[in-house]
Amino acid sequence: MSWFTWPRFWLILGFVAQGAFFMRFVVQWLASERKKRSVIPVAFWYFSLVGGLLLLAYSIYRKDPVFILGQATGLFIYVRNLMLIFRRRRRGELAPGEA
Repeated sequence: MSWFTWPRFWLILGFVAQGAFFMRFVVQWLASERKKRSVIPVAFWYFSLVGGLLLLAYSIYRKDPVFILGQATGLFIYVRNLMLIFRRRRRGELAPGEA
């Protein structure tokens, strides 16, 4: 039996995906508390991307078109934000530790 056909694999993947997606809120909250203002650190976008990819895989397995569309759309936003951050870093427009 392939591990893709193992039902518990998908359940575990679903929980891991939700955990990664949840961590983006924890990272954002802690960064904001540290700076005493609302900030969105780069780690937020990485957790969004990883959690979104894993949740997309889970939703494809579950054959849930609503969930698939929602996660696929979010992935474009996460990738685009990371592209904008790296473009600004490459140009030297960001201070150290700034996202």
